[in-house]
Amino acid sequence: MRNKPVYSIESVDHALRLAVLLQQEGPLRVADAAQRLGVARSTAHRLLAMLVYREFAVQDRDRRYVAGPVLRTSVVPEPVTSLREVALPHLRELVRRCGETVNLTVPHGADVRFVASVECDQVLRVGDREGRLLPARLTSGGLAVLGARGEEDLEPYCADSGEVAALRREVRRVRRQGFAVNDQRTEAGVTAIGRALRDAEGVVVAAVSIAMPTARYDRTRLPEWVALVSATTSAIERAVALDTHHY
Repeated sequence: MRNKPVYSIESVDHALRLAVLLQQEGPLRVADAAQRLGVARSTAHRLLAMLVYREFAVQDRDRRYVAGPVLRTSVVPEPVTSLREVALPHLRELVRRCGETVNLTVPHGADVRFVASVECDQVLRVGDREGRLLPARLTSGGLAVLGARGEEDLEPYCADSGEVAALRREVRRVRRQGFAVNDQRTEAGVTAIGRALRDAEGVVVAAVSIAMPTARYDRTRLPEWVALVSATTSAIERAVALDTHHY
């Protein structure tokens, strides 16, 4: 588990967050960067100018900032940005209804990347995970995606051959029940419930998860949480289909 440094440097943190956004989500305008960081446009402009200077960013013909040479080894397609924008209102509503932190993750090789994280307002809560990269086989979202994809080779998701059989059993269980639970696999004291999300063509492209302190996890409430996360993924899928239809 990564903790924020006690003596963090805000400007450095902002610049690094912008670099991650450019690499993961694609083009940004100054106004977009300011909104994502919660800073003034002038501040966002100065940060982006520094990224350009160090070749972490360049400007395209439309004056948008895109990943520069330093970041281009792993650029996530721009549709991730659209998915995030469509999903955010539904994620916020899920937080309101369940009272816990909610995440949107997308597959990234053998891992999943957290592309949106909406925190709840409880004092004891799971913090913002946006930008994190974790093994798909361990996370609720990653397991939900693997379970929804049907039969596939699971070896690339495992650290060694001994893990394949265990992962295959877990994926089959997820496929039967339609959701996945990560009970402290990735972080001690954190439990999450995830469900896969499909695009307008029915392809599994992401997952939504509810994450909570394990101290508040109650197995008797699991059907309630599964129903909430299922309703949210269905609502996002409808919104994605509508958004695609408009374009």
